[in-house]
Amino acid sequence: MTTSSAKSGKRKPVLADLGLQGGGAHGAFTWGVLDRLLEEPWLTYDGISGTSAGAMNAAVMVDGYAAGGADGARQALERFWKAVSDAAVLSPFRRGPMEVMTGNWTLDYSPMFMVADVAARVVSPYDIAPHSANPLEQILENCIDFERLRQAPIKLFVTATNVRTGRGRLFRNADVSPDALLASACLPTMFQAVEIDGEAYWDGGYSGNPSIAPLIRECISRDTILVQINPIERPGTPRTAREIHNRLNEIAFNSTLIKELRAAAMLRRVVDPGTGDGAALAKMRLHRISSDVMLSLGYSSKMLAEWDFFVMLRDAGREAADAFLQGHGKDLGVRSSLDLDEFLEGV
Repeated sequence: MTTSSAKSGKRKPVLADLGLQGGGAHGAFTWGVLDRLLEEPWLTYDGISGTSAGAMNAAVMVDGYAAGGADGARQALERFWKAVSDAAVLSPFRRGPMEVMTGNWTLDYSPMFMVADVAARVVSPYDIAPHSANPLEQILENCIDFERLRQAPIKLFVTATNVRTGRGRLFRNADVSPDALLASACLPTMFQAVEIDGEAYWDGGYSGNPSIAPLIRECISRDTILVQINPIERPGTPRTAREIHNRLNEIAFNSTLIKELRAAAMLRRVVDPGTGDGAALAKMRLHRISSDVMLSLGYSSKMLAEWDFFVMLRDAGREAADAFLQGHGKDLGVRSSLDLDEFLEGV
């Protein structure tokens, strides 16, 4: 449901930043969030930091916005996710008849996924296909004008992890390329490291998912909206090997974000609020959009590229963004709706 109205259109403009998490196919949820936010004419964007699927959403949105404003960004995002789905029509990673009948979005019972999942733990991607190309490369080249992206007014920050140093590297508008986006999404058990300027890179989720620092240091906006697709909390204790693997994955890909938010919370308490990063942190207003729908999805569905799955996630993202706008839209430009101090519990 869309709640954009004449009343919302009259409200004071707000300049915001976006932080977009990675999570494979679950990134279609972020597509839905962005699709809904882009309907609000009073909300504009200064910078977007993204990792993995979040980086691809970010790059597509920034380029689409540069080409045709908010409507252009919405159309570009839909084209991108449709292209990903179309490219996966013949993928062996598909749900079985029972999962389709029951509406269960999982590949847990797919023989091909189970074989690939086990193989990924004992076989190197260099052994399987030493010269294989990532099909996403052509999709990115078709969906993004990288020359226009370099000149786009919205600042873009893409995180990848340097294999040699273990540190994150930020790619900004001028140096974002298909390789940079593929590096940000390069899971080392599935793909060969992406080489850029003589350095090898893996998924940015290991070093920043997403990176918040550039939004604080390089953007003038004081409102940052995090779109979180990896649940921080999950009830119960995982018992099966599959459940344990899924929870480990969630914890690993949330850890860098939690550490960064925790550091920000601590700095706000101890740093002089009148200078440098202290001033920026003191003025930062943080918001988060997430959904309990992610609790019903496991690790295997991050590989599921069916269009119906993407549409379901898009709709869930739109609903989550709509709920955020109804509940906290008035906080944008005024106050944080996410309490940073909650990340200091237990410290």
